[in-house]
Amino acid sequence: MFKVLDKKLMLIPFIVLAFHISILSIAIVLNHTVFGIVSIIVSIVILALVYIYLYRWLVLSENRIIELSKDMAGARQYVIDDLPLGVILLNDDEEISWLNKFMTEEIPEEFHHEPINRVFPNIMTTLKANNIQSIDTSYNDKNYTIHFYEENNALLLVDTTTEKTLEKRLEDKDPVIGILFLDNYDDMTQNMTEALKSDLNNSLTNTINDWALEHNIYLRRFSNDRFMMVMSAKSLAVIEKTKFVLLDQVRENSAEHGAQITLSMGIGEGSADFIEVGELAQSSLDLALGRGGDQVAIKTINGSARFYGGKTDPMEKRTRVKARVMAHALRDILLEGDNVIIMGHKNPDVDSIGSSIGVAKIASSNGIEAHIILNDEDIDDTLSRLMKEVESREELYETFISSEEAWDKMTPKTTVVIVDTHRPSMVLDEDILNKATRKVVIDHHRRADEMISNPLLVYMEPYASSASELVAELLEYQNRQNKLSRIESTIMLTGIIVDTRNYTLRTGSRTFDAASYLRSNGADPVLAQTFLKDDIDTFIARSDLIKSAEISDEGIAIVRADETMTYHPVTVAQAADQLLQIEGVQASFVMALREDETIGISARSLGKVNVQIIMEQLNGGGHLTNAATRMEGKSIDEAYTELKEAIDTFINNRSVEE
Repeated sequence: MFKVLDKKLMLIPFIVLAFHISILSIAIVLNHTVFGIVSIIVSIVILALVYIYLYRWLVLSENRIIELSKDMAGARQYVIDDLPLGVILLNDDEEISWLNKFMTEEIPEEFHHEPINRVFPNIMTTLKANNIQSIDTSYNDKNYTIHFYEENNALLLVDTTTEKTLEKRLEDKDPVIGILFLDNYDDMTQNMTEALKSDLNNSLTNTINDWALEHNIYLRRFSNDRFMMVMSAKSLAVIEKTKFVLLDQVRENSAEHGAQITLSMGIGEGSADFIEVGELAQSSLDLALGRGGDQVAIKTINGSARFYGGKTDPMEKRTRVKARVMAHALRDILLEGDNVIIMGHKNPDVDSIGSSIGVAKIASSNGIEAHIILNDEDIDDTLSRLMKEVESREELYETFISSEEAWDKMTPKTTVVIVDTHRPSMVLDEDILNKATRKVVIDHHRRADEMISNPLLVYMEPYASSASELVAELLEYQNRQNKLSRIESTIMLTGIIVDTRNYTLRTGSRTFDAASYLRSNGADPVLAQTFLKDDIDTFIARSDLIKSAEISDEGIAIVRADETMTYHPVTVAQAADQLLQIEGVQASFVMALREDETIGISARSLGKVNVQIIMEQLNGGGHLTNAATRMEGKSIDEAYTELKEAIDTFINNRSVEE
């Protein structure tokens, strides 16, 4: 542009000269020679002055342009080399082809011509797979925001370490509220002498206060068995690293005083709003107690719950007063509705069917129509033997209906009772559950983070052996004129036998009370054993599973079934049960392919290994001694690898705690 301007300016003197020559010509023609000569001299002088001025202006402008170009080049070089901005150019194979000075100092020379994924694992895969242009990552204790410019195949890295550090400092100061609850303090101390009670109380209080002081927690006791805790998120992070050793300290301390007191905590975090955090703390405590107590549940505003503890089998805490209150509350709810639909969990077992029959009996005792959902595809070998017996009792057989029939019978005032599960993803028919506005939950499993929403009544007792045991207790407070029939009581007794493994696990005094009540109503133990018999093929399949068990030095037995064969969940569960009868086996895990092409894992334990915690790592759940999970889209080998990792994590954590 300046060269063109230069040429145009250089033409000006010639234009002026031509103009004055024209004037001179006119002057000569008009005989004004002197005037013409003077005009030419003046023009030459002016022309010389203008030329000198223009020349100097052009030289000065050129110098300024050169200086500006140098400044711009220097600034560009400063941006590339000296500002805390990383620039990485990639070749077509996503290998580093060039780095600016900033990144050269950050990334070792050995990586300078290597694939970018070696420096930032899966960075390009993540960017392209999610069709995003930026991502946050870290490298060598520094945080970066990486911007990807696809047209140049370049990465621009912005150092955000300072910002992340400040964010972490603010997060560390976020409020955390907790509620500490002594699970069975009142029950354990009600028959103690005042002196012994005072001694125990002082010991527990000092233990808890010392723990709170060590971790900078504000603690305030507001009842005999409840404490309020206020702390920072930073303090909570430190406590989590200790795995909440206070749980063990309280348990051991109370044992020294002849009591068996356990402790539960509910903690809320993740918000600056004290009301929200407080509500989360109460919700977390309810969750911890619903899982059996002796553990800590932590909930965040936008995250799932985290659990610590739960290493002991829950102590029996039910009372007959509570059972009577629940029985009356259930009756009132059923009477307020039009009819009752009952269902258990997917792949129903004898306990699910037995407890369903018990609830149907409660409804009929109060003159309410009740039906149990059971589809043909839900009936396995054990249930088929049971249902053949039911078919001979027309009145009972008519109680069972399909999902389609249940859908047609539902009204806005239908009460749906869910037994033997409390997780919406596990119910036999989720469509029925979602349609219902009146719901009741009766379950004996430890409460999971997932819970059926807005139930009218929840009767969850993880201390019970089975759902059939809970329902048997509720039946005792109903109309005694409408007694259980022989087949009904036998099916419920079978449910208890299956879930307690012939009264060997999770069996309390209330379990035998429930069995006694069912026996008094005509339950036949011989018929119950008939329901549980296997055909020869099932027996051989179970034996093959047991034969392929791998038993570790820690007493962990793992069965990895043949991936070309499918097994029924009951067969897998029975194999896991029988593995515990082998000397030295403390826990068993049996994994096999199901007919629905998912991988099922049944886990059993004698109590030293908490299989519930292990299964929860694989999105399953259950009890300390009885748990399971199901995995989709994985092979047997992949499931085996994940199971081994979960078991190793549990064993390592237990070793640290010990």
